[in-house]
Amino acid sequence: MEMSGLLTVTALVFGYSVVSRHLGRWAITGPMVFLLAGWLIGPDGLSLVEIGFEQTGVRLLAEATLVLVLFADATRVDLMIMRHQFFDMPGRLLAFGLPLTIVFGGFMAVWLVPGVTLPEGLLIGAILAPTDAALGKGVVTNRQIPARIRQTLNVESGLNDGIALPVVTALVAVAAASGDLETPGHWVQFALREIGLGLAIGVAVGVAGGTLLRLAWERDWVSGAARQLATLAIAVAAFSTTEMATGNGFIAAFVAGVGFRAAARDMHETAADLTEDIGELATWITFLFFGVGLVVPAIQAATVGTVAYVLLSLTVIRMLPVALALLGTHCDRSTAVFLGWFGPRGLASILFALLIVDEADLARESTILRTVSLTVLVSVFLHGVTARKGSAVYAGKMARMDPDMPEMQPVHTMPKVRRGGDSGFS
Repeated sequence: MEMSGLLTVTALVFGYSVVSRHLGRWAITGPMVFLLAGWLIGPDGLSLVEIGFEQTGVRLLAEATLVLVLFADATRVDLMIMRHQFFDMPGRLLAFGLPLTIVFGGFMAVWLVPGVTLPEGLLIGAILAPTDAALGKGVVTNRQIPARIRQTLNVESGLNDGIALPVVTALVAVAAASGDLETPGHWVQFALREIGLGLAIGVAVGVAGGTLLRLAWERDWVSGAARQLATLAIAVAAFSTTEMATGNGFIAAFVAGVGFRAAARDMHETAADLTEDIGELATWITFLFFGVGLVVPAIQAATVGTVAYVLLSLTVIRMLPVALALLGTHCDRSTAVFLGWFGPRGLASILFALLIVDEADLARESTILRTVSLTVLVSVFLHGVTARKGSAVYAGKMARMDPDMPEMQPVHTMPKVRRGGDSGFS
């Protein structure tokens, strides 16, 4: 990137930062701003920045962003709370809703997206299954919505990208495989290497790092700034160590975050703030480059089938699995509709799509990338502009509900990830 382009990006970051809270009151999110800004300054606009996703620097940014986001999200996971909520709404959405969304989305992609095979369709479904609560910030910050519902959206959004990652990794291998690579022995080896090493090294690095840092903190050996830098180092170490061992470093980063939280105990609460802040900045710039390089090609390549798939992906493909996952909870029908609608597709989907471009050689690589890009583009604006109004309508409905309804029951909440420009707890 030339110096003028760097200055432009810096000015955009500063300009948005100083008005971010004010814009939030108007349901204008960071992803909206940077996506539009990327289109405006890109080759289809003012041509102030000309950079493509095929360039090494952008791919490294995408990888770094995903590592930081996965680790930071995972540090908010309280295993004790998750154990008690596994069969509650968050657990149902992750254990049943997420797989159903991947499968349903995969078959619909084969039907609607031109030329896509079943493995590629399932790959599209898996890439688009994770949700990004930051794109509907007005939902998870609205205190009039029952805490149990906000907690469900927070937990789902925080965990589903890490859970979907091994599925995406496996489907990339399936879609790219041929002949001898499809033997049972190959898949056992793949699982042990990619997923097994990622889990094992991630746990080891996260727990060891968290334990050592906690002991140093308790003995007053480490300053506040150094503690945050050490936490960032743990995330990078988990990723790089696993990659050197030919495992999946992204899986390791997520698992390391969970292990770090468990080992660090109470010390963890602000330890990951720097990691989240850098992840936030990387997220903004990722959306900026998304606007620069992917928005116009995705729109130009859109077909009737692709547009139909995008609309279904944001509605039926998510809403039906969510409704099925909530069967037996005795929740009101409006809750299923609300949780089903507010599943924005955002950062994780973009980064997963960019990873397949970087690491795989798929016949319909551009089709997958543009389908995902178009879905995220529509989601950023559609979910962003409906977040506050939808929250108000649902909150009004809940205010008239019987206080004994499942939605109204108290729940232990976990800190929400601050990505999206908001801080605090859910």
